[in-house]
Amino acid sequence: MLNKNSQRINAQNNFFYLTLALVFLLISASLEKVITSGFLQYILEAFTLMTFGICLLSLRFDKNWFRFLSALAVTWLVAVITRTVLGVEEIEIIMLLLMFIFFFGTFRSIMRQILFTGSINTNKIIGSMALFLLLGLMWAIGYLILIHFLPGSFHGLSKGSWHENFSDAAYFSFVTLTTLGYGDILPITPIAKVFAYLEAIIGVFYMAIVVSSLVSSSREQYFSDDSN
Repeated sequence: MLNKNSQRINAQNNFFYLTLALVFLLISASLEKVITSGFLQYILEAFTLMTFGICLLSLRFDKNWFRFLSALAVTWLVAVITRTVLGVEEIEIIMLLLMFIFFFGTFRSIMRQILFTGSINTNKIIGSMALFLLLGLMWAIGYLILIHFLPGSFHGLSKGSWHENFSDAAYFSFVTLTTLGYGDILPITPIAKVFAYLEAIIGVFYMAIVVSSLVSSSREQYFSDDSN
């Protein structure tokens, strides 16, 4: 089954499956108001593990990062099992740190593939969407880590289990990343404000740098093909 999925996900469509997995992870977080907290925990963990798996299959072409991310995913799974079996809630912060590092590694690997290798195609454009989703996810996890160590950093976002706060943290993250800013969740402490405005700045620069780089490369490729 794994081999069949590996063949289905190739270098021409890998970012499509990766982006789809990230979208489903975000959708699963929105089930907070629909199902009970206990089931939400297992659903989020299952979708997170599924996302890890698809990320690994999609990035297996980058051998060095594949090994590193595989080790992170296995460590995260061990942490989940340990927390579930032993009931050690403090392991949650380790899970969040591992998730952040995993998504950062995924972001870096995708960045290298879409900006510094080969020609621009549909798969790379979809990859730029995955990069944007990963930025929002990394900051959402960063906010959860901040709340763990500094409760009361946000108005409208209180300390709790990561699966209970993940939906609101992701919502605030993407609202900030797009500089939309509804104002229902607000940073209160200085460090929380720094996190928020840095995310807003990166969101603006992402559009200015990554998207413009793709457009520029696409134009150069078009004129190069046209001249030939």
